[in-house]
Formats: sequence, C-alpha cells, structure tokens
Amino acid sequence: MGRIGSHPDDPRALVAEAYRIEGLSTEDARSIFFDWALGLPEGSDAGAAAARLIAHHAGPVDHPMTALLRETADRPPTTARRRGRHRRDS
Repeated sequence: MGRIGSHPDDPRALVAEAYRIEGLSTEDARSIFFDWALGLPEGSDAGAAAARLIAHHAGPVDHPMTALLRETADRPPTTARRRGRHRRDS
C-alpha cells in the first residue's frame, strides 16, 4: 500500500484510517466515505479530491474504499444550483 498520513483532501485522516482497517466491509467503507464527503469544504470538487486520494494512497484495487473513491473520481463534476422560488418585486 502507498503512503498513509495526512493529506490536504483528508484532514481528519478518515480515508487513511479506512485503508488501515483489515477486512473493512463495503457498508463500513461507505459510512466512512460519506463522513469524509460531508466534511469537504463547500464548493470542493469531490471527484478531484477522490482522484488525488487514490493516487496518494495507491490502495489495493479490490479495497472497498478504493471502489468508492474511484466511483466518485469518475463522475463528471456537478454544478451547485440554488433551488427555490424567485421573488419578484412588483
């Protein structure tokens, strides 16, 4: 496995710890992944961050965290849109 330690895209080391857990289940990896994703700063490109973490950790291709990160990295970026009613001043 690759370098494990602090990374700007994983400041709480959640992904790093996931790679350290032997026999990590897909469900547990998903829980850790969502915690990591929810902790990203607003406006962050999760796909780019995931790709950088894959390269940083060089985790085994069959690891559940690698699969989740790869799925995120392979998605096209989405644009944030505000939803709601527009107010017209009359």
